Amino acid sequence: MTYSNYETLSFSQSGAVLTVRLNRPQALNAVSATLHTELSRVFAEIAADASVDAVVLTGEGRAFSAGGDLEWFRDITPAQLDALFVEARKIILDLVELPQPIVSAVNGVAAGLGATLALFCDVIYAADNARLADPHVRIGVTAGDGGAAIWPLLVGMSRAKEYLMTGDSLTAVEAERIGLVNHVVPADELVTRAQALAERLAQGSRMAIRSTKASLNKHVRDAVNLVLDTSLALEKECFSSSFHKQAIEAFATQR
Repeated sequence: MTYSNYETLSFSQSGAVLTVRLNRPQALNAVSATLHTELSRVFAEIAADASVDAVVLTGEGRAFSAGGDLEWFRDITPAQLDALFVEARKIILDLVELPQPIVSAVNGVAAGLGATLALFCDVIYAADNARLADPHVRIGVTAGDGGAAIWPLLVGMSRAKEYLMTGDSLTAVEAERIGLVNHVVPADELVTRAQALAERLAQGSRMAIRSTKASLNKHVRDAVNLVLDTSLALEKECFSSSFHKQAIEAFATQR
């Protein structure tokens, strides 16, 4: 499979390890309409690729992903908003159902949906200069794209409530201390270390590793089934609030 029909994701494969890069470096890999659509189909495509036994997900340039592109939200139409939330649901469900193990390599900032993508991966490496945050509330919307499902599983409910209700960011070291990420490594070793683990997993028993992941992800899928539809619906309602509209304008003015 060539993965040639993508504009905002780039791909490289070494043996059975596929490395996927969010590829809008000029915008810190902020999620545009195009990137969002491509994320909503890439994981299902990888799942069907028999040549891939492990995946690494990272960002091109100096960030993993700064989250949603606020310029996109500024002028979004009702029809586009509907499509966004259909895609948002599919991104998370496809990521949870991905049979191959997936390792995230968090370079620089991972915020909002960027953090969600990283945290739904099976093992999370973070560069020593990385920062993670889910600042949905700071633009007046629910942490609805998966954060409310995955953060409590990783760090417990009390810490999840604190970080999701304040939108505060964490350093990589703090994220490792509380269990949000697995490993903090020097930035210049990040992708190599993540790819090394992916290679180790790709060389193991496909049946045993995939079935172990599927078993463990029953916990994740239960959380997603409980939380995701409600949090997405609540987030969608927030898009019509005056706080959200003013926040988007404020960010646009700062830019």
